[in-house]
Amino acid sequence: MKLYKVIIALLISGISVQLTAQTLNKQQQSIAIIAALTAKGDWDNLKPALSQGLDNGLTVNEIKEELVHLYAYVGFPKSISGLNSLISVLDERKANGIVDVPGREASPIDDSGNKYKRGKAVLEELLQSPLPEKQPEYQQFSPAIDTFLKAHLFADIFERDVLSFQQRELITISALIALGNVEPMLNSHLKIGIIQGFTKEQMEHLVTILQPYLDTEKIKSAKKIIEELE
Repeated sequence: MKLYKVIIALLISGISVQLTAQTLNKQQQSIAIIAALTAKGDWDNLKPALSQGLDNGLTVNEIKEELVHLYAYVGFPKSISGLNSLISVLDERKANGIVDVPGREASPIDDSGNKYKRGKAVLEELLQSPLPEKQPEYQQFSPAIDTFLKAHLFADIFERDVLSFQQRELITISALIALGNVEPMLNSHLKIGIIQGFTKEQMEHLVTILQPYLDTEKIKSAKKIIEELE
């Protein structure tokens, strides 16, 4: 009888793990929706999404960090508008007696090393492989953009530890899907997302989550890229 119970427990556990690998959890879903709506500039839908994110267990500082992260992909105007939306939501929730968890602040970054080299190391950690010696054509054409990417995006932003690399990739992928017409970048970040532990099924689930908020062409484009992932 005991053996029977153990077998049932193992089967249930296996099913649970399989489902987890196929879908995003509630916090991940909120991260994705917040990113997409901010990228789209859909402030009316962003406010309830922010409130839902807090209800789903995201801390205030995690959402703040997400909105700060987004400026690198969708620009300061949308990032700042997103932060203003969050301030408004927090004020409304406080007035209704809801106490939201601030969460931890970012740890101090050791900036003693060369920032470009630090950023390069972060990018290689994201990719889990060394960067090729030959730079992409756009970086050769504009060395300045390479400097900004490594010394700022991957050092100043990705080094901050409020969010994990996996969470930052989820934010980036969701924003790129919402922006549309950036298929090469979306393809690259989807591959990094897989490297960082997401499954192809979870990325398919991501598109399903975002479908109510985005137009058909953007959803179709994202689905096509995901279908072609190895």
